[in-house]
Amino acid sequence: MPSSPSLPWEFHLPLSPGDLLRSGGPAQYVVQEVLSVAQVAGQLAEFRGAFQVQGPLAILQHFDTLYSLLHHFRSINAAVKEDALELMVKVVSCHSSDLSSILDNLDLSPSDRSTHLNALKMNCYVLTHLVEAFEIDSCKSGLSGLDPSGKSKKNCTTGSGFCWEEERQPLLQLLTQLLQLNLRRLWCGLVVEEEFISLVTGSCYRILEKPSISHQKHRATREAVMHLLAVALTHYDHMLSATLKITQMLQHFEHVAPVFAGAVSLWATEYGMKSMVGELLREIGQKCPQDLTRDASGVKGYAAFLTELAEQIPMIVLSNMSVLLHHLDGESYVMRNAILTAMAEMLLQVLSGDQLEEAARGTRDQFLDTLQAHLCDVNGFVRSRVLQLFTRIVQRKALPLARFQAVVSLAVGRLQDRSVTVAKNAIQLLAAFLSNNPFSCKLSCTDLAEPLKKEMQKLQEMRDKHTAKTAALITPEEEWEAMQPELRATIHQLLHPLQGEEEEETLEVEETALNTAERIIQLLRKLNYKHAIRLTQMAVCHFHGMEPFTSNSRLEGDKETMILGVLRTLYTDSNLENNIQHPLHSSGDEDPVIEEQPPSELVKQEMLVQYLQDAHSFSMKITEALSMVSRMMYKSSVSVVQEAIEFFVTVSQFGVPQALHGVQRMLPLIWSKEPGIRETVLSAYRRLYLSPSGDSERARAERLVRSLSLLMVDASLGTIQCLGEIISEFVQKDEIKPPVVHLLWEQFTKKSQCSSLERRAAVMLLGMMARGKPEIVGSNLDVLVMTGLDEKVIEDYRLAQEVCNAISKLASSNKPAEGKNHAPFRLPQTHQLFRHLSEAVTTGFAQPSTLWIPFMESAMTLIYQLAEGPEEICAQILLCCSQQALERLQEPQGVEAEPGTSPSSVLGGANTLPTFLLTHLLSLVGNVALQQVVHLERAVSAELRRRRVLGEEQEAKKHVVNSTKEQSAKSIENETTMEEDLGLVGASADDTEAELIRNICDTELLDGKQLLSAFIPLVLKICNNPGLYNDPALSAAAALALGKLCMVSAEFCDSHLRLLFTMLEKSTLSGVRSNLMIAAGDLAIRFPNLVEPWTPHLYARLRDPCQGVRQTAGLVMTHLILKDMVKVKGQVSEMAALLIDPEEEIVGLARNFFSELSNKVQLYTAFGLSHSISTFSDFTKGNAIYNLLPDIISRLSDPDCGVEEESFHTIMRQLFSYITKDKQTESLVEKLCQRFRTARTERQYRDLSHCLTLLPLSERGLRKMQDNFDCFADKLHDVAVYNCFLAALGRLRRSVTRPETKALIEEMEQKLHACHNHGMDSTEVPKEPLCQEGGKTPLLEPGKKRQVAGSCRRPMSIANRDADPSFITPQSRVSRCCRGAALRHSSQKPAITFSSDEENCPEDELCAELTEDETPSKVTPISRASACRAL
Repeated sequence: MPSSPSLPWEFHLPLSPGDLLRSGGPAQYVVQEVLSVAQVAGQLAEFRGAFQVQGPLAILQHFDTLYSLLHHFRSINAAVKEDALELMVKVVSCHSSDLSSILDNLDLSPSDRSTHLNALKMNCYVLTHLVEAFEIDSCKSGLSGLDPSGKSKKNCTTGSGFCWEEERQPLLQLLTQLLQLNLRRLWCGLVVEEEFISLVTGSCYRILEKPSISHQKHRATREAVMHLLAVALTHYDHMLSATLKITQMLQHFEHVAPVFAGAVSLWATEYGMKSMVGELLREIGQKCPQDLTRDASGVKGYAAFLTELAEQIPMIVLSNMSVLLHHLDGESYVMRNAILTAMAEMLLQVLSGDQLEEAARGTRDQFLDTLQAHLCDVNGFVRSRVLQLFTRIVQRKALPLARFQAVVSLAVGRLQDRSVTVAKNAIQLLAAFLSNNPFSCKLSCTDLAEPLKKEMQKLQEMRDKHTAKTAALITPEEEWEAMQPELRATIHQLLHPLQGEEEEETLEVEETALNTAERIIQLLRKLNYKHAIRLTQMAVCHFHGMEPFTSNSRLEGDKETMILGVLRTLYTDSNLENNIQHPLHSSGDEDPVIEEQPPSELVKQEMLVQYLQDAHSFSMKITEALSMVSRMMYKSSVSVVQEAIEFFVTVSQFGVPQALHGVQRMLPLIWSKEPGIRETVLSAYRRLYLSPSGDSERARAERLVRSLSLLMVDASLGTIQCLGEIISEFVQKDEIKPPVVHLLWEQFTKKSQCSSLERRAAVMLLGMMARGKPEIVGSNLDVLVMTGLDEKVIEDYRLAQEVCNAISKLASSNKPAEGKNHAPFRLPQTHQLFRHLSEAVTTGFAQPSTLWIPFMESAMTLIYQLAEGPEEICAQILLCCSQQALERLQEPQGVEAEPGTSPSSVLGGANTLPTFLLTHLLSLVGNVALQQVVHLERAVSAELRRRRVLGEEQEAKKHVVNSTKEQSAKSIENETTMEEDLGLVGASADDTEAELIRNICDTELLDGKQLLSAFIPLVLKICNNPGLYNDPALSAAAALALGKLCMVSAEFCDSHLRLLFTMLEKSTLSGVRSNLMIAAGDLAIRFPNLVEPWTPHLYARLRDPCQGVRQTAGLVMTHLILKDMVKVKGQVSEMAALLIDPEEEIVGLARNFFSELSNKVQLYTAFGLSHSISTFSDFTKGNAIYNLLPDIISRLSDPDCGVEEESFHTIMRQLFSYITKDKQTESLVEKLCQRFRTARTERQYRDLSHCLTLLPLSERGLRKMQDNFDCFADKLHDVAVYNCFLAALGRLRRSVTRPETKALIEEMEQKLHACHNHGMDSTEVPKEPLCQEGGKTPLLEPGKKRQVAGSCRRPMSIANRDADPSFITPQSRVSRCCRGAALRHSSQKPAITFSSDEENCPEDELCAELTEDETPSKVTPISRASACRAL
């Protein structure tokens, strides 16, 4: 290219585009004119022509045109902008090609250098600014290109086919090619100015700012940017600027973290820029921890960058890790997580394996120590992340065996973490330990304990033998000390011989010094000291100066000392001993040499024992975790429950025996409302039982049946029902293969050898499968009847009972589908099934067996489910059994009575009946009566409804036909249709049918003409004479029969409730009380109006001395209260008292009750329906416990009938945990403060103040407390009360930040302190009397309206709720005779009453004097349960 004339100016890269319009000096280029938008296109064409003539130097005359284009970029036509970009790419490409040859010219003149330098700056300035402008436009078009749904439109190209995203890569490659030239020559061989490098690299950073750059389709663009920046780093000292720019972008753009991590990894590995890693990590390490805590977005970018970088180049990051460690002590948990994750990556990729050097092993141990320490981090996210990291480490087998026990122990401890995520990850870590444990595939503690004990004994024996052998050995030094005196004497004798004692001996030295030394040592061991000394003298002379016969020159004059020193060296030098080959066997006259055997066997045994110890300890830790994980299966978090289930599946696969308990415990989760939990349970059982190992279908079927049978060993009824649901699901999905069913039938029919337990399990499994496919039982009904209900029933009642249960699946599976009116499945009375059942029941009636009653109940249930006219069959069975009893009663008096008989005064005689016979008869009577009621209200009622609907459908068809012919009856038809649409016709018919069934039960079933009535006197006589009929089984059967008979008729129930509750209260037999509690619960559902006055006696059983009765009462009351069948009165405190029961099962039952009660949605709040919707939503949940708390507090803190103070605290902690609404908390603060006025004792003061500490006090709650300061000011002299108020304020102080609130707290504390230390001035805080005139106490809200009893008939779920926010429970209704006694009692003794307390006295509620005049009277009826309600 010809030389260019020297330019009178120099182009300086501006800091901003506007700087080019202002002159900065005489020789600085300034834009002369900014063209208008209309002029740009024409001038651009001129520039194109000039470029074709002058080449890239044309920019020197046309820069103003391109500057104008950049200035008006938004307004210029897209085609012009695209042409400009294309032209500038050609210009820069041409200039780059020209420069490659120009820069190689050593004779480049200063004018040419200056010209090309200015042209290069201008060309690059225009091109890079075009890149930035197009990038900005692309971002804006990307945002505007989103449709309302958020999806990006695919049309990203213009009409001319231009796509900026496709143009970026070649443009970046062009700039890279340009920078690879030796551009320093344009700057006179000096450093290229930093502004030029920043100009080129700035476009790279601009491109990276776009979030879409991280997408896979832009990978080529990302790589082009990385290589361009790499050239700037390696050729132009861009490291400092790049470091600052990268850290800034990491702080503001989260998406660039993986991009820059890949870039830095590329620079370090392919370009050798490892120092870049250190600079970036040092820059991040120097960030202030406090600033990172405040900058949430920035710390996320740094954390993601560190994590990605450690994953890609862990070795390089490891060498710079020290600059980041101080962030582990910072407050930013995100940064702690990132550093810990980086450590884990280094442990996995660099610091793993057995061949590590000592320094690397030390680093590994430090990293593991750090990870273990952060398992107890204050932040739950960090603890969770560390558990995840340890899970990865264990799965990759990178955890040293020596740390297994420590990490497992920490993981077990994290199972109790309050964070749900931490607990879930702890379970995952334990499962990973199990799946990757190096010990054994079977981790049973019992199986490992026996070999451990055996090997430890063997190790001890080996150690004892080794110790004895070692003790027997004498070291060479000790032998030398023993022989030294004699040697010294022999040397002296040989060196100073006496006359006549010299004896010439011929001794020759060996060929080598070592051989000679060996011979000397052998002579010494043979105690031949004289020859050893002479041979030593000769060897010293012969091997002078050679090892080991060298001697100190100072000792040569003292031959005795010299010879002794040489001999000592020969005998004690261990190195010399190693070089001398000792003979394995000595000659016959030589003493055997004791040599220590290598301890390889001992070391192996120690390693084996250590391995077994580690395996046993690991198994013990896993067993310890089982109970904790088992409790976690009923947490509220779905993910935790799923992880717990998966954990037990893993544990079961490793043969831990205790895992079976967890597998059984997960069974009830099959009823979970969460689909995820239900599916997880099904998947767990599918993996555990439906994929057994075996070579054949038969072997796999046998293993499957055996595994399922083990689950049913000693299983409860609930467990069996859950298992049945799971198996039924599997059968419906055809996951249980036919060979399994065939094997079960073979076991049942005894075609294959099996025990009675296996046979019974086979029937149970067949019944479970019949729930999914009834034809499994239906097609083999005759086999079940002939085999399971033959004459051998008496030998195995349990098998017969399970056969009945299996057959009953036919009835439950034949329910009519929705909208269909098919007749129910019934068998004729003559079917052999009923004949066999009748024979089995009547035959076993006279046999003393405790299993007959359960079988009889199953048989009666089956008859009523499947037989046509079941009452006739059961009546015949009842007649036959009663006839047997009469015949037994009429036996001759001379026959000796059997032991265990009960007296009977039938016909006034002295004859007796066996107790079991009378027990059987009463059980049969009660069960028949109950089944008859169930049959009427379910089967008969359903059949009546089915026939009615069928008739209505036929009538409707006729009506449609007639209506088309008779248009005149249109109005009548419309009225009928309207009634049908409103459901009035169907509802009226349902009521009629229900009334019919109710009338039959009330008037006919126990009528004197019916069979059941004949047994009523017998039942009443036994129940009324517990002293005479004192057999426990008979008393329980009679009580249960009475309860079942009461279920039949309301009239009979009304007349015998007093007897039933008397037995419930007074019976000394726990079985009787339990049975009657269950019966009373059923009666409360069937006849709520009759049982309602007796509700206090139901609550009284919650304090029964028998644990079984308390548990039964708790279950019954839970169901009744949650179903709104019993008013939640003040006696609910008895349920609260169960929270401190000594039995853990009862405590769990009480917790479950209050948990369900707190979640129970209240349809009507204490504020009534007139309040706003927002207020209603605040109190809809948790309102039940909120309303009940004052009742519970007042009763449990009562010194006469309450609980201990510590127990009170335990109960309140549980109950107050359900108060979560702010408004409820504020209201409770006010109410509790006001109750100080009515408290009588210091114990009540302390209880109320303790309750205040349990509430999460807020600023509004504090103001409530200040407003009611007068109520408790005079109680602050008590230290416990004072400390409770201080504790509540202290907790509030830690949670607030507002200065106003802190000032309120300080003011309150000062008032508390003044009252506690000095008392209160009467003028400041007036004291109110504890009681007012007449012994009455002030109510919290005197404006409370009293509801008039009987004013309306509301459902109990509504009547139980208050009409305003104060804690006022409905007043209980007492009999008139009791009411006066209650008033007299209240007037005699001042009682503490609260707005929510009952008006009846505690003595009246808990007293059980069930005389005739004290029987609770009839009250306003509660809404009655539907006649079709399931019993």
